Amino acid sequence: MQTRNFDLIAFDWDGTLFDSTGIIIRCIQAAVRDVGGTVPTDEAAGYVIGLGLMQALAHAAPDVPVEKYPMLGERYRHHYGLHADDLSLFKGVLPMLETLKAKGYLLAVATGKSRRGLDDVLQSVELKGMFDGSRTADETAGKPSPLMLHELMREFDVPADRLLMVGDTTHDLQMAVNAACPSVGVSYGAHEPEAFVSLNPLHVAHSVGDLSRWLLANA
Repeated sequence: MQTRNFDLIAFDWDGTLFDSTGIIIRCIQAAVRDVGGTVPTDEAAGYVIGLGLMQALAHAAPDVPVEKYPMLGERYRHHYGLHADDLSLFKGVLPMLETLKAKGYLLAVATGKSRRGLDDVLQSVELKGMFDGSRTADETAGKPSPLMLHELMREFDVPADRLLMVGDTTHDLQMAVNAACPSVGVSYGAHEPEAFVSLNPLHVAHSVGDLSRWLLANA
């Protein structure tokens, strides 16, 4: 009988489970353009994915004055809302989650999205009841603060070494380091995998299939 190495697997959302990286980049750029800021490059806009919304926008648009942040956030939400129906889970994510769930793992989401934004996407029939818990940046603290993971550990009475964090950005993996949790990176999201090396993930998956196979064999 295989010994389980982890009890709780926490996934980042955008760029890890949800195929939204390209649209988020374009929405950040459009929002900054709308308020008259210097439009960030694809790389600069992609770097902030995973952070809380206002933290991300402030980093991506350093020349936008603070008094325009509410407008900046509103314009981002406007543009993102226009594309909400274009977004979906990466192919293979749903069967992976279903298999992990059937094997008895606790599943959670730890995301820079807002609570409202996460709840909206979790309302789909296919995801009903899939996740045992979740934390968002606006109700805890933005990544790489470990607060999301600390709260999930307390909620499920799981020690740090039994929680595995899976994410596509250095923010996700640094959060895991800060929480003393092991992690797995994915290379198909917002950040280049070369940046993961110093954060010592147990594995870097180059596709959802790769991630699924690794989790089933090693988690």
